[in-house]
Amino acid sequence: MKRTHLIVTVLVALSVLVSACAPQATPTAAPTSVPTLAPVATDTSAPAAAAPAKLTVGKADPLGSFLVDGKGMTLYLFTKDTPNTTTCYDKCATAWPPLLTTGAPVAGDGVDASKLGTTPRTDGTTQVTYNGWPLYYFQKDTQPGDITGQNVGSVWFVISPAGAKVEAGAGAATATPAAAAAMGPASIMLGKNDAFGSFLVDAKGMTLYLFTNDTPNTTVCYGKCAVAWPPLLTSGAPVAGAGLDASKLGTIQRTDGTTQVTYNGWPLYYYFKDLKAGDTTGQNVGSVWFVISPAGDKISK
Repeated sequence: MKRTHLIVTVLVALSVLVSACAPQATPTAAPTSVPTLAPVATDTSAPAAAAPAKLTVGKADPLGSFLVDGKGMTLYLFTKDTPNTTTCYDKCATAWPPLLTTGAPVAGDGVDASKLGTTPRTDGTTQVTYNGWPLYYFQKDTQPGDITGQNVGSVWFVISPAGAKVEAGAGAATATPAAAAAMGPASIMLGKNDAFGSFLVDAKGMTLYLFTNDTPNTTVCYGKCAVAWPPLLTSGAPVAGAGLDASKLGTIQRTDGTTQVTYNGWPLYYYFKDLKAGDTTGQNVGSVWFVISPAGDKISK
């Protein structure tokens, strides 16, 4: 009897042990529903500005002062626009991105706050205006001070602090005799580079050119010509720097009453696309514009 009881006890113990060691079934979790995400809409409109746009005043020879944004990037007007209305969309707006704003734009130093405004665009963004002109960048301007959009197609122009298009630079044919008088005597110096050797520049190192369509001591460059090729003006006798023949310096009177400097009989000009000292982008333009040697001859190489 005791033996039988012992056997039963051992069998029960073994049964409990086997049950404890057996793999347990993993409970099946209730399926979790995965939320369906709505498709993200693609916004093809121009990105909205993140903050109020700020306008300040930049400056570059030969255009003088003009509007720039808070980072110094040049702003332009489009003469085909009408007051407070933009006509520049699609491919136009790709090449000429609008200056956008969130909230009222801010006037920096030299900017007339009363001329600032905004106009809605068809994509819902808000474009800044100045004196009624919608404002734009130009895609080929890559750094502050670039003005590669100036006079493109004769319809795009930088805009002055007064709110008008800037067609000519400081000292150009648009200068009055009084403004020219304030400039004082012009100084002619020598610049130099590997391409042309020595050539004439002004006191700031800006390159000077002659125009082969001129005749001795007579200019034929007026109107649009003088916008692209501003004359070198002076008040009083011009001054010859080192290496130049002072006897070759002279002056002529322009039809607007200003006085233009000549050298060896050639009236002297700037080129509006030269942006800094040493630039010679006007060389051989149209096969009629050339830098000028210390001897007073065109440099045609």
